[in-house]
Amino acid sequence: MDVSAAPPGAGPVRERLATAAFALFAEKGYDNTTIDEIAAAAGVARRTFFRQFRSKEDVIFPDHDSVIERVRWYLASSTSADPVFVMAEATRLIFESFMATPERTLARYSLTRVVGPLRDREIASVARYERTLSDYLRGRLPDTPEAALAAHVAAASFAAAHNQVLREWLRAGGVKDAHPALDAALATVSGLMTPLIAGVG
Repeated sequence: MDVSAAPPGAGPVRERLATAAFALFAEKGYDNTTIDEIAAAAGVARRTFFRQFRSKEDVIFPDHDSVIERVRWYLASSTSADPVFVMAEATRLIFESFMATPERTLARYSLTRVVGPLRDREIASVARYERTLSDYLRGRLPDTPEAALAAHVAAASFAAAHNQVLREWLRAGGVKDAHPALDAALATVSGLMTPLIAGVG
């Protein structure tokens, strides 16, 4: 199954607002940029901003809700496939959501390094992905404490692989193709998790 992720469905107005916001954040800083300035730079009214985003923070982050929805759809449609393979491909789907707009991902990284609330929100978003993977695997395994632990360990391991590859790509300025590193990381984690899951399945 092809799990490559297209960029989140952003219409022209939403895209204009995001483009204007990131340009202003780079020029003035996040804290010094107002919603009114973002709306004006995008050529729309303030109320139009709030039709597209709930807050200034929402402009920074990808549409995690849409990505999680796609991940859940993939997981739900893959109940007959090997669960470790499915988790690896779901992790790849999450990764592609960041790679779909690399410039934005790099700009977001710069912002989250210096703005504490944004960093906290990023951490919370990553935890949602990990929980989604864990919930899927718990549904595929027996209802035992050992299986529940294995599901959490596997989900955390795939999330860690994703985060490590993405972090290294970000620290390097996004100059290299991150997919070979992701392939290697997913293969390593899959090899470690396969006997763990088989032992409790």
